Amino acid sequence: MRLTIAGSGDAFGSGGRLNTCFFLETAKATLLVDCGASALPALKGLNLDPNRIDGIVISHLHGDHFGGLPFLLLDAQFLSRRDRPLLIAGPPGTRARLDALMEAFFPKSTGSKWKFCWDVVEIAIGVESDILGHSLLTAEVIHQSGAPSTALRLSDGNTVFAYSGDTEWTDALLPIARGADLFICECYAYAGKLTGHMTWDILKARLPDLGAKQVMATHMSPSVLSRLDEIKAAGVLIAADGLVIEF
Repeated sequence: MRLTIAGSGDAFGSGGRLNTCFFLETAKATLLVDCGASALPALKGLNLDPNRIDGIVISHLHGDHFGGLPFLLLDAQFLSRRDRPLLIAGPPGTRARLDALMEAFFPKSTGSKWKFCWDVVEIAIGVESDILGHSLLTAEVIHQSGAPSTALRLSDGNTVFAYSGDTEWTDALLPIARGADLFICECYAYAGKLTGHMTWDILKARLPDLGAKQVMATHMSPSVLSRLDEIKAAGVLIAADGLVIEF
């Protein structure tokens, strides 16, 4: 797999980073994993053509993780003139929340006559699903988003990509991360215990339990961004906008 990080930031743009958006090229397709509000300009800034995307997998329904979908869909309709299908996969509740978002941002857009086919699949939690030839397994994590927030494990049959979504520590992450070629984990704060988010204190202690081949930290606040050398010294990779990694 080849991963280009279009956005690695938190909801507030800490460190000048853009919202979460992972551009993942696999043996089967080109996918986005999360599509935060800044995703479309992030992709275009990296010369990543949105029309190359076959599917979008959403971890949870917060604006910095799925808020870019209306812009991407309407760009495909009016500017880039997409002519092939697009699949959006997300947790239960995705379709209703996306429709509400479309109407809030662009009234009457849900009634458009679309020039390309797009569909939303809501992924049953804990049940292995097929998404464009990939095996996708999700687990519910601890993060309030008005719908189930999930971690996800995606395999193209050769390589496994895993991602925590946003969450405080939960043992539900263990089967998601175990044996993954790359596990990307949110690490929002540096110390202590924070409701709904991971801290470096806790992640550091649980690194041996994860069992992933590589762990990468993302979604970092200033308290973490100021201590990146410490995290690197522990053998953890650091997500950064524009970073490309093959695994």
